[in-house]
Amino acid sequence: MTSGFRLREAARLIHRGGVVACPTEAVYGLSCDPLDPRAVMHLLRLKQRPVEKGLILLAAHIEQLRPFALLEGDWMEPVLASWPGPATWLLPARPGLPYWINGGRDTVACRVTAHPLAAALCDAAGQALISTSANRAGRPPARSPVQVRLRCPGADAILCGKLGHLERPTPIRDPRSGAQVR
Repeated sequence: MTSGFRLREAARLIHRGGVVACPTEAVYGLSCDPLDPRAVMHLLRLKQRPVEKGLILLAAHIEQLRPFALLEGDWMEPVLASWPGPATWLLPARPGLPYWINGGRDTVACRVTAHPLAAALCDAAGQALISTSANRAGRPPARSPVQVRLRCPGADAILCGKLGHLERPTPIRDPRSGAQVR
């Protein structure tokens, strides 16, 4: 596990508009402050990903998602039962959510992670973070720090650690319809 100093340093970078790579349940992800449009646009340029595709919000606990998503309703039962864990859900976006987070949709992809380092980064930053695979759009995601450097040059820092046990990025589901979209 990365030291507390490295986590605080990574959190400071995020608060200054930086992009930090971190291991997650299956792959290394790129994270930044979701409310900093310059940071998000920098992350999207690194990935060569269009803003319309939307991004995932990663949190250490559900309270970090409240500013971004509506978390009430009968359909929340399967969501809450799966968190913390490797399940990403499309939840109703709060009114006024910046388009660069969810691509202008009425939903936002959210996950409360059980990955210890990814959760520790969210806690150190004191908020939910953007989390998207560390790769150029359409290319294989990075599964090591070296692959992050090769596939996403320009990330401001890499937190080194072990990946979770998933072979593929987390599934994304819609709790209201039950549909799996990834």
